[in-house]
Amino acid sequence: MAVEMLEIYQLDKNKFEMHTKKGEWILTKEKGYSPVQMLVSSVAACGGYVYSSILENSKIEANISKIEVSYRRSEQKKAEPISEIHIKFIASIPEIDHKRALRCLKLIPANCPVMQSLDPTIQVTETVVFI
Repeated sequence: MAVEMLEIYQLDKNKFEMHTKKGEWILTKEKGYSPVQMLVSSVAACGGYVYSSILENSKIEANISKIEVSYRRSEQKKAEPISEIHIKFIASIPEIDHKRALRCLKLIPANCPVMQSLDPTIQVTETVVFI
């Protein structure tokens, strides 16, 4: 498997810029995204891709219209690392498939490379709200 590389440049004491093929991302709390927000959003987006794929492979017609993600940071540790991430999928799924769609949630962590890359002490939970 090929090694992938990103270039990140320090613009000043509190700001970095990541260069990608599709443009530059500003990495700072004040403008753009903080690294913690990027990590949490990466977990949610990857979970969304995986959940969509699992639903499709299970022949469940679904439209995920929104993903809401919340997180908690540990105040007991100096760096305040992320301790919990909760992902809520807002999805249109026929009522007949709701139970199957709920069971599919359990397959996300084992198939999501971003979740697999997290510290195992970070608790990730997934729920779905049917619309």
